[in-house]
Amino acid sequence: MPKLAANLSLLFNEVDFLDRFAAAAACGFRGVEFLFPYDHPAEEIAARLSEYDLTNALFNMRPGDWSQGERGLAGLPGHEAEFRETVEQALAYAKVLKTPTVHVMHGVPKPGADPVASRETFIANLQYAAGKAAEIGLKMVIEPLNARDNPGYPLNRQRQARDIVLAVGAPNLAVQFDFYHCQIVEGDVTMAWRDVAGGGSKGGHVGHVQIAGVPARHEPDTGELDIGYVMNLIDSVGYKGWVGCEYRPAGDTAAGLGWAAPWGIRASG
Repeated sequence: MPKLAANLSLLFNEVDFLDRFAAAAACGFRGVEFLFPYDHPAEEIAARLSEYDLTNALFNMRPGDWSQGERGLAGLPGHEAEFRETVEQALAYAKVLKTPTVHVMHGVPKPGADPVASRETFIANLQYAAGKAAEIGLKMVIEPLNARDNPGYPLNRQRQARDIVLAVGAPNLAVQFDFYHCQIVEGDVTMAWRDVAGGGSKGGHVGHVQIAGVPARHEPDTGELDIGYVMNLIDSVGYKGWVGCEYRPAGDTAAGLGWAAPWGIRASG
């Protein structure tokens, strides 16, 4: 049965970030994820994880200036030194938080940038990051994002991400499969999932999963995708990792969790 992790950057935003750990645990979540932990000392977050017996399933490496549309550094030639600094920062946080998986973001190339150079830089930086992560038993993932929400982001399709993973050749690098992004960009999510996740046991090339309703990114039982079917599809390949609930609640977070009852989560209100 899929293990649900609450994305605390989006869920339970009725309260401050550090209070969201208690709110998630009260609803039955045993795992949490978030976009970026860097506004808080790692030890402070770790204390909340320990207090509420939660696992931090995932966070992202520092992306640059998120508010200005920056989405990472890994695929941007000329930023290698800065990228390596973000690797060290992410690994330091992952050690303290006991996080098993970190998302490495490609970045948005400048208009007219050479796509071949960008791809080569991405692969080289991923080889470096995966090597450093392997030293502490950490897994890294790359995620295709839809260009509607992330204009200019060049990594958009699941097979594209899988091919990058294969080119890097690191056993601790995998694809972060987000059904929301996949449905917007590709549709045909069943075949996309089987293509990337069915290439081996326990999830194939998939290292983390996320879900949300399409197109509004609200609760996963709203919109175009049947959440029951999606969860069965995830189970069908033996994937045992976390499934991140990365959506924007349409109303009160806890009151809207009825969709998650089959997977051990409690709604309130």
